[in-house]
Amino acid sequence: MRQLGQHVAPRHVIAHLSDPHLIGGRGLHYGVIDNVAHLTRAIERLAEVRPAPRALVFTGDLADQAEPDAYATLRAIVEPAAAAMGATVVWTMGNHDERGPFARGLLDSDDDGFQDRVHDVDGLRIVALDTSVPGHHHGTLEPEQLAWLADVLATPAEHGTLLAMHHPPLPVPMLRAAELIELHDQQALADVIDGTDVRGILAGHLHLTTWSTFAGVPVSVASASCYTSDPAPIDRFVSGVDANQAFTMVHAYDDRLVHTLVPLERGTEVSHLGTDITEALEAIPLEQARELASSKTSRFNN
Repeated sequence: MRQLGQHVAPRHVIAHLSDPHLIGGRGLHYGVIDNVAHLTRAIERLAEVRPAPRALVFTGDLADQAEPDAYATLRAIVEPAAAAMGATVVWTMGNHDERGPFARGLLDSDDDGFQDRVHDVDGLRIVALDTSVPGHHHGTLEPEQLAWLADVLATPAEHGTLLAMHHPPLPVPMLRAAELIELHDQQALADVIDGTDVRGILAGHLHLTTWSTFAGVPVSVASASCYTSDPAPIDRFVSGVDANQAFTMVHAYDDRLVHTLVPLERGTEVSHLGTDITEALEAIPLEQARELASSKTSRFNN
């Protein structure tokens, strides 16, 4: 692929999806939302992304009630598509998941302890952290988990580390209800990642897209594929809506991460350039291509 601007192609491409909340027996969420259809639409949109992602990172609440058939449906939708892309799937526990069913249903494991795992994706280390608390919706990382993470991070990865976790370690000024079920003792995590090669944190839980930093590290929260949280509801402390579902593409460069929100619903097209333009751009000098794109009087812009 020809470089058109100042920046070389990203070294890693990651798809960040969250909160599918699949329900066993393909039930409808709140009696109206088809979570299977929404997730299928997300995977179909993802299949069109170029370059294709090398990892699909799911940051929790995979099954709404931790039902075995919900996990089976999730695998049936995601894994064939990931295989076709040549992508690794990273599953992360959420507060609606339960460790035993999660391990058996997604990892073919009988280990019902902490579901913390390390994935190497072409030199980029992705650490899935289990922030779930059995019987509760808030999150935590126990001292033994933090000690394990510190040991993992003691050896830098070739291209750095991303942490994938359900509960985001950041303020939620547009969704104050989430403060009641946030990640507890966030400073303990900050102490562990300080000075390490962690270059980004991917999270979910909020059912809306937001970004911030934590201990100097960028944090990206992906929207849900099931339903989303209205960040500006009227006369509601919290309001879930069947709209604005999305996932996030993460492009990792040597010196930065770039996050791009991809809505599940395609909007009404009002203008376009066909993909045939890329072949034409390959055939002309780069300065001519830039002039065509930049000039207000060129055929490109009229």
